[in-house]
Order: sequence, then C-alpha cells, then structure tokens
Amino acid sequence: MTTLLKNGYLVDSMNNREGVFDVLIKDRFVSAVAANMDAPADRTVDCSGLTVIPGICDMHVHLRDPGQTHKEDFVTAGEAAVAGGVTAVMCMANTVPAVDSPERVRDIVKRAETSKVKIYPCAAVTVGQGGSELCDFEALKQAGAVAVSDDGKPVENARLMMEAMIRARLAGLKIISHCEDTDISGDGIMNEGAVSAKLGVNGISRTSENIMTMREICLANDLKAHIHIAHVSTKEAIKYINMAVNLGIMVTCETAPHYFTLTDEELLKKDADYRMNPPLREFDDVLEITKALCNDMFDCIVSDHAPHAEREKADFKTAPFGVTGLETLLPVTLTRLYHTGKLPVSKIVRMMCVNPRRILGIGGGGIEAGSAADIAVFDLNENWTVEPGKLRSKSKNTCFKGMRLKGRVKYTLVNGEVVYEDK
Repeated sequence: MTTLLKNGYLVDSMNNREGVFDVLIKDRFVSAVAANMDAPADRTVDCSGLTVIPGICDMHVHLRDPGQTHKEDFVTAGEAAVAGGVTAVMCMANTVPAVDSPERVRDIVKRAETSKVKIYPCAAVTVGQGGSELCDFEALKQAGAVAVSDDGKPVENARLMMEAMIRARLAGLKIISHCEDTDISGDGIMNEGAVSAKLGVNGISRTSENIMTMREICLANDLKAHIHIAHVSTKEAIKYINMAVNLGIMVTCETAPHYFTLTDEELLKKDADYRMNPPLREFDDVLEITKALCNDMFDCIVSDHAPHAEREKADFKTAPFGVTGLETLLPVTLTRLYHTGKLPVSKIVRMMCVNPRRILGIGGGGIEAGSAADIAVFDLNENWTVEPGKLRSKSKNTCFKGMRLKGRVKYTLVNGEVVYEDK
C-alpha cells in the first residue's frame, strides 16, 4: 500500500525542515520526502493548505484500563487520540490494579494492540503505588515499560525516592514525579486563594507543589540523576526548574493546555469538570507558564488526559480530579500559542512530537525516508467549538467545553495507515 501526501506544508522540527513538500509512504514507512513529487500511489491525499507534522506523542495519559474501563479503554482512547493527531501515548500506572509488575506491563503491551494508537506503558515506582516498597525496575524495563511514576500520587518518602532515582538510572528508565506534598494539600479540592475562599471550600496551596518540586531538584542534583516533573502549574515551580536547568541539573518538565489557558475563576461555576490536580491556578501563573513556553523552558506539552464518567463528576465537592484532553491538546495549543503570535508551529512540534520521544527513549518524531509513517495533518485555520457529546473519548469531562478553537486535525496516519479522517 502506497500513500502520497501531496502539497502539504511540512513542519519537521527534528530534521529542521519546513516548507511545502510531498510525503510518499510505502507500507509502514516514509519512503521519500520531496517537493513536486511525481510518484504513483494507491491513494493520494491533497494536503494543499494543510500542515503536516510528525504524529504527536502524548507522554501523560490515563487510560483507566484495566479496572476502570467504564471511563476509558484502549479502543476508545485510541479513537480520541487519533482524532487529536496523537499517534503515541504513554499510559500512567494508576490503574486497578496498578501497573507494578512485569506481568501487568506485558498485559498492557499485548492488549494495546487493539488500539489505533501506539501505547507505551509507564509502570509504578512503588508496589501498588503504596509508597513503601520499590518495584523491580529492571524487570519492568525488560517487560516493556518506558518510564516509572506513581502519578496521581507523590512518592512522599524522600529516602525512597533517592533509591528509586538510583535504580531507575541503572535500569535505563526515567522517573516522572507528581509533585505534591499531601500533608500540605490535605483535603483541598481546588487552588487555595480568593476563589476558594469565596466558595467556602478547602484549597490546595501552591506550596504543596513547589516544595516537592524543590525536593526532586535537590535529589537529582545530589545523585546526578534525571527527574521529569509532571504537570507544572505554578509560577514558582517554573523558576525553580529554570534555576536547576541553568545549574546543569538533569531535570525536564511538562505542562498542559489547561494551565496556560484557564484560571481558578472557572471554579465559580461549581462544575467539577474544571477540577484537576494540580488545580487551575491564578492569572499570574497562566502568564508565567505562557512566558516560560515562549522562552523554551518547558520540554513538553501534554494532555494529562484523565477521563471520568458523568455520574462521577456530578458532585462539585466530591468528584475525582481529572479532565480529558487528547482531542483538544493540539487545537487549544494552536489557539492559545500559535494564533496569538507567541510560538511558531515548529516549537509546538518540538514540544509535542520530538521531546517526549527523546525523554522516553522511544525514537521517532521526524518525517524522513525510513521513519515510521506516524503523521498528523491539520488545518491551522479551521474554527470549531468543543462539544463534549461529539468527542470520541468514552468520558466527556473536558474543561474546554463550549470553547471556540482554531485549528483542527483532518488526517492521522499510524504505521502508514489513515486511521482518522475528518469528514
């Protein structure tokens, strides 16, 4: 099977190539990239006026499978992912049971074959994510894990985290840290500030995130080990991470579209679809995160896709944390960063397509002869409104509902096959 993507505007940040090119795909791989290519193909896709990029790698996704498949499963997550131009995801370990053994990693690898998207398992740092006993990192790596994280929970014990960093380095795995001091965050349900006070609910202090971020940086510095900081939401955490990078400490970090788009004022609606952890912060945090993105201080933009059933999100105060995001990851980023003149598409591609793969060591992220034909094609200028009922995720708890976005995926290819087409 040969497919020719014709006349698209290619943005390949990994290979520093940008411009109007044709992309010829044979079977699972890119065969050639050239301008004005005259090549026979089983299918020609006219990409005139469209942008062609490597498929997005979302390295922070909660698939809920096994154990909570009423929220999401490999099939529905795959449908949601490819509709957003995402061709690879790393699934977090906080399933039921947690992904804390080689057998469970292998089970995910096997069952993920049913999905349209490439799924890479992230295993747990501690057994059962209980925070007291480390998993066997070597065995997890051999089974197919690409990273370890207790995300959804922090590793509270600093001594245990020190040992985890050492073992992860020896096993060739990255540790991803959910930075939260739960003694500080307590039973808070949103950002602690003027809005939480007005609503009369317990808040989550920014100190909870900040102090744990500093702890991880100090440990990474002392051990000469790498740490990846998940879902950064505060202006202070950004400063600490930037300081660490400037000192040569091995720290990378990510943020998500809701943290550079929305503030805690959304919670005045008393709608649990705007509750996640870490929570939406304040206007100054949104400004500083946006500025940091523009100054290349973030390595990755991720969705932190965390689906929940409608009934679970019904009560504002007791609902679980988390929002969906696979389908809105690219469009929100384009709307907030590209169409406001803050970032070129090339930098967005680097943070969504190149850097996540580099950090995880899974390869790919470019469009060149011999590379896997994992590609997203989108219309930079198409306007559309987020309607939860039309999203492909099994759960509809998006914090972008009703938002007018600019930029929409038209085609997604995985291993050379068109697995999504916007009709």
